Amino acid sequence: MNRLPFELLFALRYLRPKRTFVSIITLISIIGVVLGVAVLIIVISVMTGFDLELRNRIIGFESHMVVRPLGGAMLDYRQVADFVRKQPHVKGVSPYIEGPIVIETQHGGRYSEIAAPFIRGVDSETSGEVSEIKDSLIAGTFDAIDGSGVLIGSELAKRLGLQIGDPVAVYSIRLLREVREVLKQDASERQSAPLADDYVVEGIFDIGYYDYNANGMVCSLFNAQDLFSLKDEAHGLHIMLDDPELAPVVEASLQEKLGPAFRVSTWLERNETILNALVVEKNMIRFLLFFIVLVAAFGITSSMITFVVQKTREIGMLKALGASSRQVVWVFMSQSVFVGLFGVSIGLALGIQAVKYRNEFLVFMNNTFKFSLFPKDIYGFAELPAMIVPSDLWIICGGSLIICILAGVFPAINAGRLRPVEALRHE
Repeated sequence: MNRLPFELLFALRYLRPKRTFVSIITLISIIGVVLGVAVLIIVISVMTGFDLELRNRIIGFESHMVVRPLGGAMLDYRQVADFVRKQPHVKGVSPYIEGPIVIETQHGGRYSEIAAPFIRGVDSETSGEVSEIKDSLIAGTFDAIDGSGVLIGSELAKRLGLQIGDPVAVYSIRLLREVREVLKQDASERQSAPLADDYVVEGIFDIGYYDYNANGMVCSLFNAQDLFSLKDEAHGLHIMLDDPELAPVVEASLQEKLGPAFRVSTWLERNETILNALVVEKNMIRFLLFFIVLVAAFGITSSMITFVVQKTREIGMLKALGASSRQVVWVFMSQSVFVGLFGVSIGLALGIQAVKYRNEFLVFMNNTFKFSLFPKDIYGFAELPAMIVPSDLWIICGGSLIICILAGVFPAINAGRLRPVEALRHE
């Protein structure tokens, strides 16, 4: 301890816990810094994890890019797919058909449930190149869609009480229009209404995103062509790249090569609203939560001003013994540095631990208070996502430490300006 510079020696001595009002204010200030840093780390990590998980879920079901023809279906989708597959950075291409339907379930002929999800027709041979649906099955088999089978989202299956092997009646938009035309006819001329297409649930998938699990179905491309009155056609192509961040670059190149007859869109464009909203929310939350640290910094300033007033005579004695104004300033600046380092370090450790055990805490709170703090039907995730990014930690901890150090500048400079004679006369 004696080897330390006397500025640090005095700073450590003054920071020793004492039963005084100044010590209580200092303790409260440290707690404020700890809570501010911890809350910032928790919230920013959760927002980052939410953003990343949402991107992964979107990409897992929607692919990186979509090519659609303007004004109708894609007649020569095989030739276009072969052309797109040869482009740089393209890893996979698969045709698709997608649209809304109405389904009806029957359980033993006693009752039926009706829902209006969307159905996607996929090519079983190439869909694995652009989608994670095959790897997301929790029951059944993917290859069964080549017959009269369909895959259904886990939440939709739960809501309708469907299991593997259950029959499902599917009403396409074409079929509903035909039924409407029949109902418009006179009773004497009315023909029999067309029947719904019968399918069997052959698989249940959980893509990890509630909206898709609650409203999604998958069938073969051939069955989708029949449902939507298409011949050997597709609605478009799903494209997977070797790097999703290159989507805007590949889009520009592909749009130029395909020409104005096609519309190329990226996953960023199709989900621009929600992704931009997450970025804005994350930045705003980071800005607002820094005020917690700022309030704690005012506590540090208040305690140091009070401390300078209490130690005025000692400051005068130090200067009378030869201490310079700069050395006195560093005595009090060192205090704010120690308080900042101590608070930031504990806040960092507390925040990382809280992020690590976030889901256990969430389960405890849900069981204790009997309500869901993170409902999956609203946020789309079964568990609370989080990801700690080192750059975020540097910004949070570095910014908080700078605020704490700056909080001690004014009291320290004020202490350094005291004259020895005036300080020794202080009562």
